[in-house]
Amino acid sequence: MAKPTIIEAFERAGQGHVFAFFDQLVPANQQSLLNDAAEIDLIEIGRLTKTLLSKDAAAGANLAGLAPAPYERRPEKGGDAKAWAAAKTAGEAALCAGRVAAFTVAGGQGTRLGYDGPKGTFPVTPIKRKTLFQVFAEKIRAVGARYGRPLHWFIMTSNANHEATEAFFVMHAFFGLERGQVHFFRQGRMPAVDLQGKILLESKSAIAMSPDGHGGSLRALDRSGALDVMAKAGVDILSYFQVDNPLVRGIDPTFIGWHVLRGSEMSSKMIPKAYASEKVGHFCTQNGQTIVIEYSDLPKTLQEEIDPVTGGLRYLAGSIAIHIFDTKFIRRMAKGGEGVALPFHRADKKIPSIDAAGNVVTPDKPNGVKFEMFVFDALPFAKNPVIIETLREDDFSPVKNAEGLDSPKTCTEDQLRQFVRWLKANGASVPTDASGLPPFAVEVSPLFGYDEDSFADAWKRLSPKPEIKAGLYL
Repeated sequence: MAKPTIIEAFERAGQGHVFAFFDQLVPANQQSLLNDAAEIDLIEIGRLTKTLLSKDAAAGANLAGLAPAPYERRPEKGGDAKAWAAAKTAGEAALCAGRVAAFTVAGGQGTRLGYDGPKGTFPVTPIKRKTLFQVFAEKIRAVGARYGRPLHWFIMTSNANHEATEAFFVMHAFFGLERGQVHFFRQGRMPAVDLQGKILLESKSAIAMSPDGHGGSLRALDRSGALDVMAKAGVDILSYFQVDNPLVRGIDPTFIGWHVLRGSEMSSKMIPKAYASEKVGHFCTQNGQTIVIEYSDLPKTLQEEIDPVTGGLRYLAGSIAIHIFDTKFIRRMAKGGEGVALPFHRADKKIPSIDAAGNVVTPDKPNGVKFEMFVFDALPFAKNPVIIETLREDDFSPVKNAEGLDSPKTCTEDQLRQFVRWLKANGASVPTDASGLPPFAVEVSPLFGYDEDSFADAWKRLSPKPEIKAGLYL
């Protein structure tokens, strides 16, 4: 039997050890290993091992010429109220024209939450215990109904949760969305390598593969055909958000309008950092470009630096992974060429693997490297990037940890505060503590109101008004 061409390619690249046990495998496992190998761009891996595994790669982020990035302040914080109103009008026009789609990055599992399943299937709401996916689906349904144009929703899964995610949507009849409007595709994967650049094997029949980072979403949109679906549907604006944040206004007319009016290829939301060392990226400028510097890469002295004019933090603008993309820009980034490509980052990890004899190795310290891309690294390539300020209480309360910060408890409380703010803003009387938290649980379905405006409209139509008490569900 002739040796498969792909094995020869791995041998030429100095990665022939990947197939060391090939002849011992049954045909099904041989094919599985070949499938893993077929995902790998050997030229890309060779380039990454030369650049990111070199001694110079550990030098850290380049901070020369760094400055805080400008952003559009909210009107109540000194921003231009007329400009914000114009943005809202422009965004609503884009929605009415069917130019907008939603995009959720949903490749994660609920492991850190102590939950067995795709993170999007985790229940989060105070009373009905709706899952993250249901919350987003109802918001997208409600926006489509409000503007008369049902929205397409693109959901990026991973190899680990793709089937389970699709099955969950089928089981729940797509939460009332049209099946043809919901599109699933898998995130790309990259092989892990040892510290010498050799690809690691997870087992004799499997390469140690891992997702290529949220930045990989841009080329996955292209490779999956999702961008072609958008083009046929007349969609040129893609609203990006991550699956762990039920508070997010995934479709925000004002944000969309800023993007449209500025002719932006990539727009972002920021929140003012709660404290100097908060673990969010920092929007910055460098050499005339907008960039994001990770909190781990910004020295403590800069994190704590005070702005002499405002008296607050100088590096204040925190990135919360909420963006809007021009679809042509995504395609350009995905195609690459002429220096237009997202950089890969190195992450040293403890990676279970097998050695040359086929024995299982369970390391107690980092033994290898994973390569990943970050979506915010597209900012320097974007024309006219715009950053707008949002309120934490309106847009950001992720569910990341089982307890403590960013946990189901804190997220539930933030949802309750939001529901109560909307009720109070429309004349309802609700008791709360100093933090705005009510003594009992209420819940607002996104189908009733998914933001301040839609809630106010729905509340006005209610007659008589309901009693505000424990268990109220609107």
